[in-house]
Amino acid sequence: MKVRNILGERFKERAFDIESQNLMTRGGYMKQVGNGIYSLFTPTKRIQNKIEAILREEMDAIDGQEVLFPVVMPATLWQSSGRFESIGQELLRFKDRSGADMVLGMTHEEAAVQMAMNVAGTYQKYPFMIYQIQTKFRDEPRARGGLIRVREFTMKDGYSFHTSQEDLERYYDRAFRAYERIYARAGVPEVLAVKSDSGMMGGKISHEFMLLCDIGEDSIVICPECGFRANMEACEAITENTADAELLPLEEVFTGEAKTIEEVAGMLHLTADKTCKAVVYQRNEDDSYVLVFCRGDRELNETKLTNYIKAKIHPAVDIENANLTAGNIGPVGLDAKATVLFDRSLVGATNLVCGANKEEYHLKGFNPARDLPEGTEFIDLTKAVEGGICPVCGKHTLTVRRGIEVGNIFQLGKRYTEAMGMTYDSETGERRNPIMGCYGIGVGRLIASVCEAHHDDYGPIWPITIAPWQVEICALRINDETVKAAADKLYADLEKAGAEVLYDDRPVSAGVMFSDADLLSAPVRVVISPKTLARGCVELVARDKSFTVDASVENAAEAVMEKIRIMTEAVLAKVPERK
Repeated sequence: MKVRNILGERFKERAFDIESQNLMTRGGYMKQVGNGIYSLFTPTKRIQNKIEAILREEMDAIDGQEVLFPVVMPATLWQSSGRFESIGQELLRFKDRSGADMVLGMTHEEAAVQMAMNVAGTYQKYPFMIYQIQTKFRDEPRARGGLIRVREFTMKDGYSFHTSQEDLERYYDRAFRAYERIYARAGVPEVLAVKSDSGMMGGKISHEFMLLCDIGEDSIVICPECGFRANMEACEAITENTADAELLPLEEVFTGEAKTIEEVAGMLHLTADKTCKAVVYQRNEDDSYVLVFCRGDRELNETKLTNYIKAKIHPAVDIENANLTAGNIGPVGLDAKATVLFDRSLVGATNLVCGANKEEYHLKGFNPARDLPEGTEFIDLTKAVEGGICPVCGKHTLTVRRGIEVGNIFQLGKRYTEAMGMTYDSETGERRNPIMGCYGIGVGRLIASVCEAHHDDYGPIWPITIAPWQVEICALRINDETVKAAADKLYADLEKAGAEVLYDDRPVSAGVMFSDADLLSAPVRVVISPKTLARGCVELVARDKSFTVDASVENAAEAVMEKIRIMTEAVLAKVPERK
């Protein structure tokens, strides 16, 4: 293809703060249609096609069967699983012309069960996995970062069905390995698998695949000592408290207008870890109150709280209705209209400051073991912290990094098959519910994440396995007949050899041509100019600046193909073997 024919404009001015969005906009990769909705130009579509080919090859290699589910589904399908009511506004609901309730698919567990139901009625049909690459719509309230977080997106999602947990676990391991291969083949072998929270998907065991990146929205907890990795939402928080030599009695102390942990600790010349914090939420379903006490230097993990109480929550308003005194809430003498919970960060703590449950006063000398009722349960409800204790090796080595989620896998269990009444005849003739696994990768997000991980100030640096074109010919001074003849011949020779070639034969300056080439980011660039031809050669330049070499005009095509082969093999060398 010739650069002059590519639809889309390339420009120098910075467009956005997030680099992938900035460079892909400047490079003519995409165009915004609405909030979180994009059209993709040819370069991005070519990248998407290559990633989808990798996905199909790896899913087929683990016995996946490609299918296609509908984008629009009747609400009855989602009502049968219970998710029509439980999922919030992210699920787009509407009525068709006959008045029937419908939904736009944001995920397809229900459709997968509906497809397999009644056609997999005997154990002899199991196990199997069906997958699709499909457009989905999630009415995301925080669309941002171009293709990083969108509302309409293309996703590969797969669903496996099994007759035993052991069989699911065996397949889950195969899928895990396939995901490692997918990311390595896409040129990002640095993607990490971390333990995660299953969220609305359900199930007990799940992993997210994260690309560490400063602009990532997820917090990843890593132990460099033992290799432990987990999403912050799923990471156990372990707190050590050193008991004071003397237990002080409870004592009221005047704190006036001091309400926050920082204000109270500052007034009493304490550190935050010697305070007890109260955090109040309300359940979305009925606005009932949930009150959590934790150590003052810890942050509540809302996902853990949601999972524990099995209800969605929001920060409380009008807490006076719960008989609580804002800024002075404490666990001693409490008479609250709320579910009261205690975090494990309070275990072993001594001589804390907490609220006194009356205006302008706090209590000193709060000792949970002494001052709380016998049998009080302490629950893991807070976030792990930098330098915290690793739940595997027990060392104070935890680090917290930012990351972009580029895929996830879940062991769903029987959540959907039981709810929707899917059964099969077992070997003993019993009717049983199949056990499910789920495997997803967002294609557009993966594209943007690769760009985020691999770029310079001038443009993306696409791995050769997914680059829109493998090589670009830059013909400088195309009006020179010798330049045009050499460039035309190399273009024809490379296409004949099977290379994916972009040819820039525009009568523009070298600066404009090279700037556009940086944005389009073919891994191999061939520069042909009167100067190179005077030396009897063309110049081969790597987009990542790893090489700049001359090749004779006669052997230029062979030299380019050899570079493509070497660069491709370098990517594939990092791909794990299939099990």
